Amino acid sequence: MIVTGASTGIGEAMVANFATNGIRVFAAVRDLSTVEAHPLVTPVRLDVTSAQEALDAADVVRDALGTDTRLRGIVNNAGIAVGGPLEFLDLDDLRRQLEVNVIGQLAVTQAFLPLLRQHGKGRIVFTSSVAGRMAAPFIGPYAASKHALNGMAESMRRELKPWGIGVSVLSPATVSTPIWDKAGADIDEAEAKLSPQALELYGDALTAMRSISKDARHGGIPASKVAEAAHHAVFARRAKAEYLVGTEAKMIAAASSLLPFRTFDKAVRKQILGS
Repeated sequence: MIVTGASTGIGEAMVANFATNGIRVFAAVRDLSTVEAHPLVTPVRLDVTSAQEALDAADVVRDALGTDTRLRGIVNNAGIAVGGPLEFLDLDDLRRQLEVNVIGQLAVTQAFLPLLRQHGKGRIVFTSSVAGRMAAPFIGPYAASKHALNGMAESMRRELKPWGIGVSVLSPATVSTPIWDKAGADIDEAEAKLSPQALELYGDALTAMRSISKDARHGGIPASKVAEAAHHAVFARRAKAEYLVGTEAKMIAAASSLLPFRTFDKAVRKQILGS
């Protein structure tokens, strides 16, 4: 099993889940020292924005597995979140968002797919988000990346069907991980980049977003719940195409599908911005 973004949060929980269940895991991280020692866990250096590092990591895993052991799954979990008002978004920040959350996911999958085919069937899992179904205000870059990731995964699922390789996406809503600590700092950074005119337009909204990110750190589902979904996606006889992880994700998905756009937009703004 290869898991990217394995140093903290959801990725760390996935590695722990697989290892606890007796599965050998290659934990792909940018800094090898961030991986906790475990007899079934092998750290692998990988920055998903480097296609060459993805190929090098695949070579490391291939050599470690040898000719008799199969790679069962690729779990693409690495990701970042860029936010702020789209009207004033730095386009380089958008490019960085897509490079990590979309292009990097494909680079890793391309590098490791031959190992899945080597011994027959396997599974590919992408950590997406309910933001891939519903784009809340001020997370436009992140939501765009998850919509793109979902589309790519859907296409890949149909392309790889003839070889018996399954593709699933995990779509949680709020997960209690350290990413929310960084989110507050990112909002501060985005606000610092704004002109006085932009602050006049969006300052109050960003203050509301900062408060939400602080509450989310302790109000989301545990990362272990997403890890359990990943385990099912890899090992279940009949994996789902999408896993809506947690009650909040299921409610958002249902509301976005059933409510008229105007009603849903009003509800989202009221929930997030209070207006």
